[in-house]
Amino acid sequence: REVARGRSAADRAETGDLLHGLAVIYGVGAVLIAALVAAIAPWIGRHWLNASGLALGEVVQAIRLMGLVIALRFPLSLYLGALMGAGRMAAASAIEMVMVTAANLGAVAVLAWVSPTLQAFFLWQVLIGGINLAVVRIAARRALHVGARRPRFDLSGLRRIWRFSAGMGATAVLGAIFLQSDKIILSRMVSLEALGRYTLAGIVARSLYVFVVPVFGAIYPRLTALHAAGDEAAIKQLYTLGARGLMAVVFPVSCFLGVFSTDLITLWTGSAPLARSLHAVVVLLLIGTSANAAMHFPYALQLAYGKSNMPVVINTVLLLAFAPLLVVLAGRYGIVGGAASWAMLNLLYLGFGTWFTHRTLLRGLGLRWIIGSVGAPLTAAVTVAGWGGWEANRLDLPIMARLVIGGVLACAAMVAVVVASPETVRALRALRGDDRVTSNHG
Repeated sequence: REVARGRSAADRAETGDLLHGLAVIYGVGAVLIAALVAAIAPWIGRHWLNASGLALGEVVQAIRLMGLVIALRFPLSLYLGALMGAGRMAAASAIEMVMVTAANLGAVAVLAWVSPTLQAFFLWQVLIGGINLAVVRIAARRALHVGARRPRFDLSGLRRIWRFSAGMGATAVLGAIFLQSDKIILSRMVSLEALGRYTLAGIVARSLYVFVVPVFGAIYPRLTALHAAGDEAAIKQLYTLGARGLMAVVFPVSCFLGVFSTDLITLWTGSAPLARSLHAVVVLLLIGTSANAAMHFPYALQLAYGKSNMPVVINTVLLLAFAPLLVVLAGRYGIVGGAASWAMLNLLYLGFGTWFTHRTLLRGLGLRWIIGSVGAPLTAAVTVAGWGGWEANRLDLPIMARLVIGGVLACAAMVAVVVASPETVRALRALRGDDRVTSNHG
């Protein structure tokens, strides 16, 4: 946000000092994270996880290595934020794509040809995490021209942003709990085998973030710059049309993944019984994740206006509702109950979060945003990709043929939204560069 608000040489020098000061704080936080996880790892392994069949020492060592991975990823958001604020989305995305590929495909190679153990897997993740942090740090410093002079610890800059940063810090903690609490609680209530199946279904649902994360990275600094310029008309247009464009992709893909999840997981794992057992879990997780994807736009709007307290309030309310709901449903229905609670939570988030946002920001826009930016793409997706895909899935055709038909229907749903709203394309096109989205675009 600070980088996006100021682009002059003087502003960049101040931002470089701010980045340096925040990096020190993040570094201390990373050390504390690693130390805390290392300290409580024996208790987690002995009293929390249902890890039958694994030696306690092996589980404890794996948990400690997980702590190192988390610690290395903790400062990563700081440097990625600097890159996105500087408009270096391509660089940030390229680095993350390379590193995620190395982390995942490299792990497969390590397990296949070096050592098929938990320790080997997490040691590889630690190595890639360290390389990733170093590369992103260098890229962020170059984007802000930090190397032009030695950065200093600027206490005045930290004082200036501390309220916003405190809100963001609280949001980050609550957001992490919000996103991971289902797996944390389920890890206590179900076996590791069931948790593994739930995680597999979660990977399918989280694939939607492939579309969400880059759009959020572009829309947030853009809304921030427009707010700094006082251009509320452009904010409204980018906010409504940008969300419609994103959901025109997310909803059809979600319908495709939900309808054809059994076929996709069968191809992926080679186990049809496993795929059939996960169908309901995948569908419920996709419903929740799709609603969560839509709420990235109100979240970006809140941050662009400097209202970092708003997501804190929203996440607190959601967590208070989510924890007991998850315990009750998971206790009764296992991982299906966990997935159902995730779907219900995010539908509540969509309704409550939109109302809470627009009672203060862009007042009066909430209902129109729900209907036009979320409801219209959802209707097209469910009608074309959902219903059409369900009919195609009933046909006695080979798996690949059904998947091709489903993919075509998903694309048709996307095209239907664009054809019905061509101004959406113009709004999203403005995110590619310095083009301004102005209110005369319809």
